[in-house]
Amino acid sequence: MKLIECVPNFSEGRRQEVMDAIVNSMKESANVIILDVEADPSHNRMVVTMVGEPQQVLSAMKNGARKAVELIDLNQHQGEHPRIGAVDVVPFVPLFNATMQECNELALEFGQWMWDELKVPVYLYAESARMPERKRLPNIRKGEFEGLKEAIKEPERHPDIGEPVIHPTAGATAVGARNFLIAFNLYLNTADKGVADKIAKAVRESSGGLVNIQAKGMFIEEKGLAQVSMNLLDYTKTPLYRITELVKLEARRFGVEVVEGELIGLMPLGAALNSLGYYLQIPKLDANQILDVAVLSRLAESQDDEQQQQ
Repeated sequence: MKLIECVPNFSEGRRQEVMDAIVNSMKESANVIILDVEADPSHNRMVVTMVGEPQQVLSAMKNGARKAVELIDLNQHQGEHPRIGAVDVVPFVPLFNATMQECNELALEFGQWMWDELKVPVYLYAESARMPERKRLPNIRKGEFEGLKEAIKEPERHPDIGEPVIHPTAGATAVGARNFLIAFNLYLNTADKGVADKIAKAVRESSGGLVNIQAKGMFIEEKGLAQVSMNLLDYTKTPLYRITELVKLEARRFGVEVVEGELIGLMPLGAALNSLGYYLQIPKLDANQILDVAVLSRLAESQDDEQQQQ
């Protein structure tokens, strides 16, 4: 069995009936497991994490995209998070017995469907990017939905799939194959977004910070706090604890502190173990030293033995 992960980001985080309709449409596809649904009203964004066999995931993603394009009008949308589309970004991630190439082929198939069926132009990013500058989402999202209405007509901003005409209500969509990404935010004990902007600039790779880190400063109205919103593109090279400690260090320069962390969606066990080992000062912490993991591993071995004996 081949398993892939898909983590679509939809530009809706406030209207519960719309979010329910999108998720329920995705659940109609057989053998797809919805692992997590994370909605943020400040970002006005919903992140769905699902796993399954490639064609089942593709079917679920088509259902969700069709419903989102039907129900979301970006002309009426406001939120802290940058976006270009109702279906803003759709990454396909290889899990078990699946390759990056297979996920890339799936991304291309879905992207072509988005244009053929819904007339939503598509930008290919990450491992599917056809241009080096499009590997990074911030480059594609420049100007967001409002700016892309005119910018899409410029040759350098033409989509990879479809005509250079933005969908009037659903915008455009970024689609690609990639490795695990961890969406991780840190809140500061200040309402000053400018401080968060400066810290984000200090830590993100594009402005001289840590490799594999994207970061942006935001103000989250519900909490009344500034936030450093981050994407970790490769936790094996830049672990969570390192980015956390750097944000804390930079925050001290402005007389503020980190007061809360936030994980959006899921992360691999290895990412958690890496930071747990750092803070507990256990340099060789192994997954099998975690009781729950050890029990599940033994149960899986027992089931395999039983199946082989049958």
